[in-house]
Amino acid sequence: MTTLASGTTDTLTRDALTVLQPGFAGTTAPDWLLRRLGAGLASVGLFGRNITAPEQLAALTARLRAERDDVLVAIDEESGDVTRLEVRTGSSFPGNHALGAVDDVALTQEVAAELGRRLAACGVTLNWAPSADVNANPDNPVIGVRSFGADPALAARHTAAYVTGLQSAGVAACTKHFPGHGDTAVDSHLALPRIDADPALLAERDLAPFRAAIAAGTRAVMSAHILVPALDPDVPATLSRRVLTELLRGELGYDGLIVTDGMEMNAIAGTYGIERGSVLALAAGADAICVGGGLCDEGTVQRLQDALVAAVRSGELPEERLADAAARVRALADWTTRVRRSPAPAAASGPEIGLTAARRAVTVTRTRPPAPPAGPVYVATFNPGANIAVGDETPWGVGAELERLLPGTTTGFFAGPDAGEEALKAAGGRRVVAVVRDEHRHPWMRTALDTLLAADPDTVVVEMGVPQSSPRGALHIATHGAARVGGDAAAEAVVGG
Repeated sequence: MTTLASGTTDTLTRDALTVLQPGFAGTTAPDWLLRRLGAGLASVGLFGRNITAPEQLAALTARLRAERDDVLVAIDEESGDVTRLEVRTGSSFPGNHALGAVDDVALTQEVAAELGRRLAACGVTLNWAPSADVNANPDNPVIGVRSFGADPALAARHTAAYVTGLQSAGVAACTKHFPGHGDTAVDSHLALPRIDADPALLAERDLAPFRAAIAAGTRAVMSAHILVPALDPDVPATLSRRVLTELLRGELGYDGLIVTDGMEMNAIAGTYGIERGSVLALAAGADAICVGGGLCDEGTVQRLQDALVAAVRSGELPEERLADAAARVRALADWTTRVRRSPAPAAASGPEIGLTAARRAVTVTRTRPPAPPAGPVYVATFNPGANIAVGDETPWGVGAELERLLPGTTTGFFAGPDAGEEALKAAGGRRVVAVVRDEHRHPWMRTALDTLLAADPDTVVVEMGVPQSSPRGALHIATHGAARVGGDAAAEAVVGG
């Protein structure tokens, strides 16, 4: 055992460690992390780099619990495009936009419950999901298919269903990104987004899913690194007492854990720095500091711990506020420990629930009556570049499944102004299945489709992003997300015609 005796760490330092949710590199827990679990650290965040298989993940979480039985093990597992459990293969579950397209709240709850069971079986107890953002801006570069949709009422009812399903399996939901990241045109990983909406619109549109999540009992809420002048003209929501304490705690009556989005994201790190940002976030009402998506070393944890302790000693951060935040972290850890030891009985949905949901989410539009492919096709995948939240490790598209269903099929990846001509040349006269992702956001992608359709009107188009552009191609298939299971469902639709 590497645990330190609890008496060797003073209360202030323990509380400072307790409010951190750090990550680490590698697939086994480093000694510095294990030591800090004994010194007060109460949470650990997992990312794709930490996971190779369910058995490995279960062994990793068991090792963490050997040091601290009630440790919160958190993960960013939205399913769909954002998956950590299946980062190298693609998700077995469709994401939010696909579930919103089906609009069956019972299905959403069932999918979330099955995901929760799989997380719980691996020892994960806190999921930084669901995304409750209303995708009000079609050009949003970071939310998109991570949202249930653009309709607030739809997003609200599916957010509540997701929270209910996930927590029925004993995994705490962390509804994000408060007060709503949907009406942005800037990625907060890169810069500070701004939402210029009046209070009435924010209340009716963006806050509706969070009200639903709170009513459903969400155990955690994640703040957004966005500036909303109607709520606070001076600081981002993560650092705003008006947003976190007065609005979320006061007006909305939320009493659970408030977690920040990743503090190393440039919206905070590039303007305030992670140390000062963390102090300001806790002073504003946040309870847990998420860091580790990018910065995942011992030095980062030490810097943040020291910054919080120094802020209390200087009077910048009230000691009572830090103690309250730490108490909320421990309360959630206690809840997850209780439900882990006596999980509520739940009938498993089975491994096919993800594919069933993905099939129901597929929308097929025929503009002409082409015959289904009789032989191998050429899959031209137009790659717009990785969304930072999604990452570039996870494969996507329909090529792998079409290669299985239509032996001899091959796949190529293209981008840029000459993508269409390059794809035509690579196809060599074979029928093309063109795979796009958010065509409406990428003019070069639109041009590539123009080129393919002019050469062969029987070209099949598969849209794996938000289907904002008008359907075109002899057969247009919208999957409402790029999960592997969505690609499988699309491939079935291609072959079936």
